[in-house]
Amino acid sequence: MEDFVHKLRQYAKSGTPAERRIAKYFTEHLNDLPFETAASVADRLDLSPMTVGRFLRALGYQGLDSVKFQIRETSAVSATQMQASMTELQTDASEGKPLAVLVSEQIQGLHHIYHLTGQPQWSEAVAMIGSAREIFVATHAALSGFAAHFCQQLTQARDGVHALNGTGSRFAELFARLNGNEALVIIIDSRRFGKARLLARTARRYGYKVILITAQSANWMPDQANLMLPLPAPRAGDTDNLPPLMALLDCLSTAAVAAAGEEASLRTRRMAEFGIMLGEGVGG
Repeated sequence: MEDFVHKLRQYAKSGTPAERRIAKYFTEHLNDLPFETAASVADRLDLSPMTVGRFLRALGYQGLDSVKFQIRETSAVSATQMQASMTELQTDASEGKPLAVLVSEQIQGLHHIYHLTGQPQWSEAVAMIGSAREIFVATHAALSGFAAHFCQQLTQARDGVHALNGTGSRFAELFARLNGNEALVIIIDSRRFGKARLLARTARRYGYKVILITAQSANWMPDQANLMLPLPAPRAGDTDNLPPLMALLDCLSTAAVAAAGEEASLRTRRMAEFGIMLGEGVGG
């Protein structure tokens, strides 16, 4: 990483006007680079993505992804640093510091999710996602963004993934067909999703298999879903239990993509090539 920064400083002094602007931006926004693309940088600097791409190649990188990889590699936390941070966090949490308590609870939620990934129902859920004819991800409208992102991630592994949030009678799409045989409904439950139980019962009656993601296991009967992936109990006042939900969806989509193997790699490559054809993600 030091070599990258050194090169940026050199270009900031002696590069072309465009190179100096890019070098200056990169130097001042190193922490933001993992969230950027060549196109987004070009847009901020009123340059073309090709100009940003050429600059990166001049630095010795194939694209911004190569820079991101190096940042991740050089910013990894050692085991000793991790242990020291955890000790400090536990001390602060025991003293009741609000942010330390919050982070400690979120780490416990991640521990719950990681333990879940080693359980039989996790492997079964991944297999069901891979083998279903179609997949529908249903949730409350307030969580539609998370469901849509989850579906987008699953498209790296397979076709036929749809997000439903109940707006505009979208749930009716499930029941417009004669039956749901060989199809799967993934229900993301929350306290505000009052239709979840009715949706699950009706979907099973139509022949769909149902995977339920919920922290409210006590309120669900075992026969209302084929499989349940339990979230940790939500914090008081937390309507949607978002931190562990995001972690579970991320892990589940990653596991499904990994299980798809070479097919997922080919799909990702084809999607990237199509994105380049449309001018998306150039160099990033």
